[in-house]
Amino acid sequence: MSHLTSRRGLLFGAAAVSTGALLAGCTSNESSDDEPAANDQPAADDQPGKQVTIGFAGPQADHGWLNAINDNAKSRAERYSDVTLEITEGSNDTAAQIGQIETLINKKVDVLVVLPADGKALTQVGLQAMRADIPVVNLDRIFNSPQAYRCWIGGDNYGMGLNAGTYIGEKLKGQSNARVIELAGLDNLELTQQRTQGFDDALKNYPNIRKVARQAAEFTVESGQSKMAQLLQAQPDFDALWNHDDDQGVGALRAIEQAGRDDFLMVGGAGALSAFEAIKQDDGVLKATVLYPPTMAASAIDLARALGQGKGVGGLAEFEIPASLTLYSAVVDKTNVDQYMSTGFK
Repeated sequence: MSHLTSRRGLLFGAAAVSTGALLAGCTSNESSDDEPAANDQPAADDQPGKQVTIGFAGPQADHGWLNAINDNAKSRAERYSDVTLEITEGSNDTAAQIGQIETLINKKVDVLVVLPADGKALTQVGLQAMRADIPVVNLDRIFNSPQAYRCWIGGDNYGMGLNAGTYIGEKLKGQSNARVIELAGLDNLELTQQRTQGFDDALKNYPNIRKVARQAAEFTVESGQSKMAQLLQAQPDFDALWNHDDDQGVGALRAIEQAGRDDFLMVGGAGALSAFEAIKQDDGVLKATVLYPPTMAASAIDLARALGQGKGVGGLAEFEIPASLTLYSAVVDKTNVDQYMSTGFK
């Protein structure tokens, strides 16, 4: 997962439906009564059109969010009678993923959707596809060169931290000398640093709040449990916790329950179904989670189909799809959890 800073083309306000409303003109096989776009031409034909073969290459689904990425891509493609999805076996080995993408290029697929295991390492194969006149939809982890993709779509890691910090800040703004802690993800990933930076920047707006501890975990249940246990032992008194990832949050909640702690509020990250269910039940410390929506993979299929059929995006005046789409990291709490429940991943 990677945050795009300098190339944010559009910021979308409803992460749960991803780009659904704006992409409606290029995502449905059903007819629509929408008005034509400002250029006097509908941005996309809602009826089944030219057959499009989309090659999809992602990393190994060894994490709930990554598995949800694959599921969203497959289920979206199945909606379309004019789409054939050629999907590779996911791999975290960059050489293996490069080979899989080269195979798709040799098959002459119409469009590629790629979530690279390593954006920098796979930039050259993105360039190879583009030079072969196969447009690339770069999903989330960004290639080093904008020449390696036609469109980038992904989440906002800085925005995750910013919105988590703002939510906690508003909950604690009436409290003097409030203390917060942070359970981060893998510190060798840029996305982790971006989430932390956003969180810290948000807390600057709340002088009554001080971050007293930060521990990095590894986006797994096991690491979440062990690192949270360490935090609880080291910090007997704090008011709020931000956990970067709902998968590791399962472990963190186990540690919290084992320690018998319920004297603080917790905010998660990503949008797992288990987190939504806990928020809805509202009988524990988890009060909210900040989205990093895997529905972006469904929208990537929508964009790939539009590219393959030479369409634009419904709701925009331009003939072409945008160069980049940054999804919004909405905060989900008990006031709106029902709206997002169907998007939760296991």
